[in-house]
Amino acid sequence: MQSTITQPMIIAGPCSAESREQVMETARRLAAEGVGIFRAGLWKPRTRPGHFEGVGAAGIEWLAEARAAYGLRIITELNNARNAGRLLEAGVDSIWIGARTATNPFDMQEIADALRGCTLDVYIKNPVAPDPALWLGAVERIERAGIEGRIVAIHRGFCVWGEDVFRNAPVWNIPLWLKEQRPDLPVVCDPSHIAGQARLVPHVARLAMALGLDGLFIESHCDPAAALSDAAQQLTPAEVGNLIRELKLKD
Repeated sequence: MQSTITQPMIIAGPCSAESREQVMETARRLAAEGVGIFRAGLWKPRTRPGHFEGVGAAGIEWLAEARAAYGLRIITELNNARNAGRLLEAGVDSIWIGARTATNPFDMQEIADALRGCTLDVYIKNPVAPDPALWLGAVERIERAGIEGRIVAIHRGFCVWGEDVFRNAPVWNIPLWLKEQRPDLPVVCDPSHIAGQARLVPHVARLAMALGLDGLFIESHCDPAAALSDAAQQLTPAEVGNLIRELKLKD
């Protein structure tokens, strides 16, 4: 079966929901730029403790308010099976599973069991290690749970040792391998996590679209310099709009 994507998917929003005002302002401006799916993380465990780790469940109502006000679909990260019930009860449209979670088959199976038979879209980031079979296995665990929604893979680059211009190495042959193995599975690119710097995000986005990926999953904040997480790699909503127009991602 071939992919049914007829137009690139554009998902954008802040790394983290920080306040109602920040969520609503970013959502308003992104909606005006033609973005239809709004992303924001609620639980943000960091590599090292002592940094902002998200507002948690308190942010769910902010996302719901943004959806109602601006006609956006909303997506947030499901970090573990314990929080699945909260997000399902809140009626989120989609969830994404992060790279660290996708790395662990035990965590993936617990999440798959918690989501079994649910009606929502599930986006799965590649594991932090450049292991294509592990990524495909994460996808298959969600598929076998009988999710009644679209399943989408997110290419966000891979952690490799050594200095590089990018935060995470793109290793483009892995998402291309996944598309070859599963032409029915949409694969979108997270250029923000690959780039690590806002100035490089458009470059990575151009490469992703030139290589035939199915859309973009972009971090965008109404005031990137003031962001409490991933400040360096977030675009303004206006910059997201410019990228959409440059790449002709909307009719």
